[in-house]
Amino acid sequence: MQITVKLDLRKNDLQELPKGAFHHTPYLTHLNLQGSNIRSVREGAFRGLGRLVFLNLAHNNIDVLYQESFDGLSSLKQLLIDHNRVEEIQPGAFTQLGSLNLLSLTHNRLVYLPNMAFQGLLNIQWLKLSHNSLNNLATEAFASLFTLARLGLDNNELQFFPTQTMTRLVEVTRLEMSYNPMTYLGEETVSMPKLTHLYLDHMSLQDLSDTALALTPLLTHLDLSHNQLRSLDPVSGPKELSLLNLTGNPTYCNCHLRPLRVWAQTGQVRLLGVCAGPPHLSDEPLGAVEPADLRCRAREGLTKEELEEEEGAEEVGRAGSLVPPPRPRKNINCPESCDCEPDAQHATCEDGGHTKVPRGFPKNTSLLDLRGNNFHNIPPDSFRGVAGVVVSLHLDRCKIREIEAGAFRGMTSLLYLYLSENDLTSLETDTFAGAPHITYLHLDGNRLTQFPSAATLAPMPSLLELHLEGNAISKLAPANLLSSVRLLRALYLTNNTIDSVAAKALHPAPHLETLHLEGNRLTEVPSKVFGNVPRLQELHLSGNPIRWVGAKAFVPIAQSLKHLYLEGTGLAKMSKDSLAGLGSGLLTLSLGGNQLEAVPSLGSLTGLQEVNLTDNPLLCDCNLLPLRKWMDNLSHTVSAICGQPAELQGQSVKDVPVFQTCPGDEPRPSKPPVRAKGAAKAPKKIKPKPSRLKGGKPKPSKPKPTPVDSPKPSVRPKAAKKNRKTKETQ
Repeated sequence: MQITVKLDLRKNDLQELPKGAFHHTPYLTHLNLQGSNIRSVREGAFRGLGRLVFLNLAHNNIDVLYQESFDGLSSLKQLLIDHNRVEEIQPGAFTQLGSLNLLSLTHNRLVYLPNMAFQGLLNIQWLKLSHNSLNNLATEAFASLFTLARLGLDNNELQFFPTQTMTRLVEVTRLEMSYNPMTYLGEETVSMPKLTHLYLDHMSLQDLSDTALALTPLLTHLDLSHNQLRSLDPVSGPKELSLLNLTGNPTYCNCHLRPLRVWAQTGQVRLLGVCAGPPHLSDEPLGAVEPADLRCRAREGLTKEELEEEEGAEEVGRAGSLVPPPRPRKNINCPESCDCEPDAQHATCEDGGHTKVPRGFPKNTSLLDLRGNNFHNIPPDSFRGVAGVVVSLHLDRCKIREIEAGAFRGMTSLLYLYLSENDLTSLETDTFAGAPHITYLHLDGNRLTQFPSAATLAPMPSLLELHLEGNAISKLAPANLLSSVRLLRALYLTNNTIDSVAAKALHPAPHLETLHLEGNRLTEVPSKVFGNVPRLQELHLSGNPIRWVGAKAFVPIAQSLKHLYLEGTGLAKMSKDSLAGLGSGLLTLSLGGNQLEAVPSLGSLTGLQEVNLTDNPLLCDCNLLPLRKWMDNLSHTVSAICGQPAELQGQSVKDVPVFQTCPGDEPRPSKPPVRAKGAAKAPKKIKPKPSRLKGGKPKPSKPKPTPVDSPKPSVRPKAAKKNRKTKETQ
């Protein structure tokens, strides 16, 4: 009897891994389940696989990692769960993985990491959490990871460095935090005794305390490239620093930069980047500029503050001091039932029982978390004292019924505004006045009955994402709803009651890329609005009662559309020209859970990477032959199951013999067939019963090029992130 040690089940349609799924193959060492449409891994699914060392679950649809999902994998070394929909890690999910070295959870939907999330990983070396939506890490999230050497947290939504959480990582040498929206690192922000490589590039850093890295004595490489740093003090703490990357910063080469340049020369630190000014030093490499050339303008033209700053810089330069004197700590002011961290610029009063917005926060509070209070009403000037500095404001679950004019007055730094799960029924035209830079607005889970008017949105010309899921909006009207937010890239209208869309409701939306309309009451594809969204890439229409898709339904967005979702609509029929115009650009077509007996030709969709036809009562007769032949030419598996006739029900479209009797059918070659011009047709076979044949002889479809097998893009629940790169350097 042959013993199976390596099993490759990629590109199947497994849906769920039940308890004991692999008890017949106890000798497995390698198991590949990539791209198998797995939605759930039940507790005990891998029990009995004590020899397994490699498990690939990437590119599936797993949303929860249950407590005992990986029980029995005591020898596992590598676990890949990338490109899924993981939103929750239940306590104890990894307790049986004591031998694991690599855990990769990139491109998922994680927002929060609870305490002890990775308990049991006694030998973990590399943890990859890139490309999620993480904005909150519990203090003990990484507790017990005593062997972890490398951590990837880049491409998330962390607005502040999680100092307390990171202090638990005593063995980490490499930390990747790039592409997180941080603006400032305060005193002793990073406390990691063995850290050697720190990547903080492509963020929004405007300032860095000179003692931010004081507790990272072994740091050798610091990447601060592509931020907003105009100047930088000498870095205190790391004695072995050899490289400081400031490429892509607006670094101004005047007297304020002189201490850094002297420090770099003395400590033999290589500086990367160029001067952004003044004009005579523009584009000069930072490492080539001499300290003597770093001068400020004449003293008689300086203000008192500028004069003091220049004199301080010169004093440091003359003395050759590498560490400026520490800044004195100030007394912390914080409202009752709140927790304030001035160094992190973070204040929270979550679930504090407040009935009105507290006052007295530290003057530098950038993230203000007021979730779970009982405000009911937000009056004018509610955030006086911190209005000009707050970047992220959380007002979720505060039972808010009314927001008065001027409530956000003076909030000129506000980018993120969360008003989810309140009791708002309407919005006034001046609700958001005074906060011109709001970029991400969350109004989901309220009771709004109308789409916010163009006048209501007008104070937010920089808006990129608008979340209106779970409201009671019944129609998209009138025209020009988005005329005041022309930069909008993503609109979320899931689970409303929308049954009609005005022809120019979304006019103009020149930058809209993502439109979520699933879970509404639309009875037809709203083709008439697509002419206003020329860049639309992702369209979600699942869960609407759309029974029919007419001809050329998507032509206005045919050149831009990449992902089309029409699942669970009750769709019974599609015009043969319904997908006309869509070509190689379409990557995802999801038609699962409908009532389709046939599908239109997919021959022109040569770029498809994922096709979902599951749970449709496909009629396996000769009318389905073009689909059957199209499937033969694919390098990946498409799940298409016969729903009728009764004798073929439940069988794969690829496996049933009925198509062998169809005119135009040919023996299945091992490679994609190429019909020579003028080649003879297959001999005519005995006709099946008339009930199995509809219409005349179908035209044989030409063979199509094999599409490149690449992953399905991940969809984020929060802020969209474009064109980001993850560092994978070993």
